[in-house]
Amino acid sequence: MKNKIIYLVFAAFPFVYACNSSDKKAETAKVDSLISETCYASSFEKDSAAMILKTMASGKVTGSMLIKYGDKPQNNGKIDGKFHGDTLLVDYRFNTGTDSTKAFTNPLAFLKKDGKLIMGVAQIETTLGKSYFVKGKPINYEAGKFTFVEVPCK
Repeated sequence: MKNKIIYLVFAAFPFVYACNSSDKKAETAKVDSLISETCYASSFEKDSAAMILKTMASGKVTGSMLIKYGDKPQNNGKIDGKFHGDTLLVDYRFNTGTDSTKAFTNPLAFLKKDGKLIMGVAQIETTLGKSYFVKGKPINYEAGKFTFVEVPCK
């Protein structure tokens, strides 16, 4: 009889843990409220880009970005990341052109300076299907072609 009780206690443990875990996630979602929504635009020669950033109370930044290339298909996708001082590091998950079945994810870095967001350029490596900036290699904000300025959100 004691063995049955012990087995029931151990069998019930994952369910209790799962219930408590989902409650904590729900509480975190409620607490993480939107602080601000800012829209940005940029252009360089024949290329243009637009970005919407939503800053959450937790410090997380989400949003969307559309890059239109003059002679290539456009990239359209979502941004998820966080500010580290004056640097915004995000993962940009996007589709190219009209193909919505194949999504790509690239890391992006933006330097916030004088109210603008300057997109940096850096060496990227991919490990186990995830792309990262190469550690120890600097991000060059002078070589980037997009400098985003704040614009009214539509």
